[in-house]
This record gives sequence, structure tokens and C-alpha cells, in this order.
Amino acid sequence: MSTAHETSALPEEIQQKSSRCNAVLEKTQAWTVSQRCMMDTNTFLLEMNQDKPKEYAVLMYDAFGKMGSNVEGGNTNQPGLLQQCRSAHGPTFSGQYCQVFLRQGQIQYFVGICVPDSCEEEEVQMLVLYDRLQFGQMSLIPPLPPILVNQSTQELIMTHCLSNSIAPDASDVTCLFVCCLMVAVPLAATLFTAIIRWQRKREVSPTVESSCLNSGLNLYGTIKTNGSSRDEINNSTSEENNSARHRSLCFPRSCVYRCLQAFSLQTTSQGVFSTSSSIPGGGYSSLNGIRVLSLFWIVCGHSAQFPVINNLDNYKNWKKTVENNPLYVFTISGPVFLAVDTFLLLGGLLSARSLLGSIHRAEDKLSASLVTDYLFKRIKRVQPLHLFIMCLTIGLISVVQWGPYWFPFIDTLMDCKTYWWANLLLISNLLPVHEICVPWTWYLSLDFQCYATTPLLVYFYRLNRGVFVAVAGSLLLMTTVAGTVITALLQLPVFQPSTLTSENYVLYYYVKPYTRYGPFLIGILTGIYLTTKKDQLLKQKWQAALGWFCCLSLMAVLVGLAYILRETPAYPSVPHALYQGLHRPLWALAVTWIILACEEGYGGFIKSLLSLDLWVPLSNISFACYLTHPVFIILYIGLQETPIHYTDINFMYLFLGHLVLTLVVSYVFTVLVVKPYLLLKWSST
Repeated sequence: MSTAHETSALPEEIQQKSSRCNAVLEKTQAWTVSQRCMMDTNTFLLEMNQDKPKEYAVLMYDAFGKMGSNVEGGNTNQPGLLQQCRSAHGPTFSGQYCQVFLRQGQIQYFVGICVPDSCEEEEVQMLVLYDRLQFGQMSLIPPLPPILVNQSTQELIMTHCLSNSIAPDASDVTCLFVCCLMVAVPLAATLFTAIIRWQRKREVSPTVESSCLNSGLNLYGTIKTNGSSRDEINNSTSEENNSARHRSLCFPRSCVYRCLQAFSLQTTSQGVFSTSSSIPGGGYSSLNGIRVLSLFWIVCGHSAQFPVINNLDNYKNWKKTVENNPLYVFTISGPVFLAVDTFLLLGGLLSARSLLGSIHRAEDKLSASLVTDYLFKRIKRVQPLHLFIMCLTIGLISVVQWGPYWFPFIDTLMDCKTYWWANLLLISNLLPVHEICVPWTWYLSLDFQCYATTPLLVYFYRLNRGVFVAVAGSLLLMTTVAGTVITALLQLPVFQPSTLTSENYVLYYYVKPYTRYGPFLIGILTGIYLTTKKDQLLKQKWQAALGWFCCLSLMAVLVGLAYILRETPAYPSVPHALYQGLHRPLWALAVTWIILACEEGYGGFIKSLLSLDLWVPLSNISFACYLTHPVFIILYIGLQETPIHYTDINFMYLFLGHLVLTLVVSYVFTVLVVKPYLLLKWSST
């Protein structure tokens, strides 16, 4: 068995360990396996070769990975049985599960082996290199047969042993403590509030108390659907006056009591499942449906993406069946990235509407204090759950005994201990991709960066319409050109599973504000128009029919081109560059049309679908769903001991299982972590 020196296609952690492997092997002449490791290994091998071997030897041998069927279809990894290996106990040792990463011709794979726990990782590497693990005259790590692979020589890349115990460090314990504290405080507040309310039930009216706490509350991702934005702005001043008259009744005792009420489940659980609002009329009702359906698309895509990247036993079959088939558009094979652009559009629309409403309540003045309060409210909505999920993820990594398919991803998530501050400052998307802590939270950083530009654009809108049009047009042009030029120069692909190895795609294009800003900008423009319009844009049915035809045709073209341009170009490609530069704003315009048509009464059955009451409570917890669902997917994948077999029914059940768990836990996180900070008032008035 030889050693491999070419590791560019491997994850960063494996590359680093492979480099250490090569350094150790260069000093082989001066390095030997320890006496205890060698004795225990010989004991195991001798016992295994007996006529009637003891149970521990049978278990350890049976736990070795062995070649399965469908190697041609991608079933090359041989994981073995991790838990069975650990359950084996010899005379002076227990079983230790290790992975041996190999290359044979063009195929890279790993084999799970079971060795005595007295052997260190480097010692296991030497045992493998010198082929000391044998059953009779047969190697326990045989190469793939020549009929399947042209090259018969195995190249050792590295070995990696999974610890039999957990050893959280100080940062892990701190993160788990923070998570426990953030959950314990609302539960304690619930108990104290129940006691206080029981004692004072004749002094404070529960109805008034509840209405005060919930006045003006707008969850991240929730849209008030029973009133137009204009009605909301016009009525907001009178609402605040009414709220002020009751404020003395709301918190008659102290700031402590007010905080207890804000954190208690009696308060935070109210309204999450509500499907209506107290504001009469109708408006923005389609946004809840658009948001929830986009969320489902993302969850479905992630449910397929994680196993496809790492642990399918029939990846090539999946690729042949799914990747090129538009019928699977709602899985990772389709352009799931378009759902992210939809979220950015909605974020821009709601940010503009929120800021214009705040300006109206401030007697039509856009002041520095108003902008500061506007940004602080967004931080208060986003950061508590963001930091909770970050701490939870760090804690889970340290206390869960992961399976063999977890290792290639652990280096990415472990970067939290080095780069946690970027999540705290909401700039994680500006770091190199391999340094992002909890990778899916890049969107929160991007969203806040875009959100911070809304006051500037609204300022130009109020200052001079001509200047506003010039600034907005220049920004849209720059973000489009940036995406086009970067794609052409770096020969970037359109996002597909087969191109996930293209680090430049995420590093320079996918998560950056200068390529992502277009949909958010269009959302700001849409929000300003819908909030300030005095008359309907659509006046005749033929205009609506033409608009729907263009909208649906444009969406179909954008989805279809994602399949046509799926392969990574070998040279700078004009079609790839144009698609990457234009598809985001074009998709945002198409979704904008749907919102506008629904608002102006030309939505038909699409408006009926998007305005279902069902979407409102799901929209209330959508933010928590986005942050929570990857945790369940990671847990599922990371705990697997054997590969997943792709079938449509298997992936459907994966999606539904992840979705149901996500919805249940997201409700809990919403009432325990998100709403308390939204309800918390810092002033004592």
C-alpha cells in the first residue's frame, strides 16, 4: 500500500490530516508501533484466526467495512459498524472504530476498521500502511477488484479514529450553559408570572395586560394580513395613544414584573397560531404564502443536499435519475437558490414598509435616532435565536457521539470557536466560506447588511425622486455587472450538487452582498410603491393577463436555464455569466408581479392559495424554521452508521420527517427565545 500526496479534492480537515500523515511517514524508519498496541492487535488477530474465536473477536471482525453491491452506482464507501465495534471488549482492550481513507485509481473512498483502543491514530496508520491487519493470508482492507477499478494499487490518504468518549472543553460548556439559561429564564418567568397573576388577579385585568404586551408586535416573517399598509400607517398614531393610556395599568409594579411578563409563556404563546389581525380591510395577504412555500422549498433542498454530498450508496444512480430531470425541481437538483432571492425580495419590501411607517409616526421626520431604533429592532428580532442556534450547534458537536459520515463536515462547524464573533457582528458572509460559523446563518448577515441600506434609499426617495432613481438604478446595475463579471472570470457554475466542490462559487459569488443585493433592492422599491401609491397600477383585465403570461414565462425560463447550464464551464462562458448576473433581479421582478397582482385584485386562484389562513401561523415561526431545520438534518446524517439509499419515497419521508420536527421545535423556540425579546421594552414609561 502506497501513500497519496494529491489531496486537493478532499475537505480541508482531511487535507490537513493527510499532510500530517505524509510527514509522519517520512520519518518511518525512526518510528515504531507501541508495545501495548502491537500486543493487543496481535491478540485480536490470533483470536480471530482460531477455530472457535471468542465473541469480541467475532464482533470486531464483523465490524470491519466490506465491499457492498453497486460500486458502479457509487457505493464505494465501506463504513462497517461503529457501535458494534465499540461494544466489543477483549482481555485488556475494547474496540475502537477508525476510518481509513484510500484512493484507488480515480475513486476515493473510506473503509471502517475496528482495532484495539490502546492504539493511537498514528499507530493505526502504520498498521494499515504495513498491512498488519490480516485474516489468514487475506488483508482486512482489500482493494476493490480489477473488474470495477482499473488501478489495483491502494493509496493511503489518512486514517481517522472516532473517540469512544466525549470531552467538551470550556467553550462547549459555556455554549451549553447559555442555551440552558435562555430556555430556563422563560420557564422561570412563566412560573413566577402564574404565581403573581394568581395573587393579583383582582388588581390587573388579564385582557388589558395581554393587549398591552402584544400591541405593535410584528414577528420576523409575519405579515399583518387584514389591513393595507396605508391603513396601518394612518391608524398607528391612534393605536399608540390608546396604548399609552393603558400603560400605567400594564406594569403597575416594577421593571422586574414587566420583564417577567415579557418572558412568560402566558404572554409569548399568544398569537403564534392566530390567523387574523385586529386591523380591518385587506392587504399583503399573499406574502405569508410566498414566504412559507419558499421556506418549504429550501427545507426540501437541504434535506436532499446533505445526504447527496456525503452518504448516498447510489450517488451515480441519483445523479442520472434526478439531476437532469425538471420533475425534481423542488429538490436540490432544481434551482433552490431562487427561494433565497424570494426571501430577500420580501425582506426589502417589509423593511421599506416598516421604515416608512416609523417615519409617519415620527411626524414625517427621518432622524438619526429613528434609524438607530429601526436597526436595533431588527437586531433584537434576529440575534437572540441566531446566537442560541450557534451555541446549540457548538454544544451538540461536543456532546454527541457522531457516526462515520460526520467527519468531513466537522471542520466547517468547528470554526465557530474561532470565528463566532463574525456571527455576533453579522458579517459572517464576508469571511472565506470555510471560516463561516454554522454555515446556513450566512443569510442573516446578508439580510442585515441589505437591511441597513434601506434608510439611505428612503432618504434619497424623500430628498429628490430623480436622485433616488439614479442611485437605485446604479446599485441594480452594479450588482448585476458584479455577478456577470465574477462568473465569467472565475468560470463559475450554476449551483448544482455536482459542482459543490467549486469553492470559488461560494467564496466570491453565492453569499456576497455585491451579487445578492438586486432582489432586496427591488423589494425596497416595491415596498415604497405599495406603501405610497394613490391609485391602482392595473386598470384592465388584458393588462393583468399580459402580466401573468410574462411572469410565468419568465419563471419557467429561469428554472429551465438552470438545468441547461448545470455543468461547470471549461472556459469563460457568456451564457453562464449572463444567467448568473440577471437571474436574481429577473426572478425578483416575477415574484413582485405576483404580489402586485394579488394586491390589486387580479390574483385569481393564486391569490386564494397564497392567502390561505394556514400560512399565517406558519409564517409566524418561519424564521425559527429556517435556523432550526439544518440542525435536524445534521443530526440525522451525522448519526448514520450506514449509507442512505436513494429512492423517491425515501427522500420524501426524509423531507416530511425533517419538516414536522422543524415545525414543532420552531414553535417552541419562537415562544421561548424569539418573542420574549420582541416584547421586552427597555423604557420604563
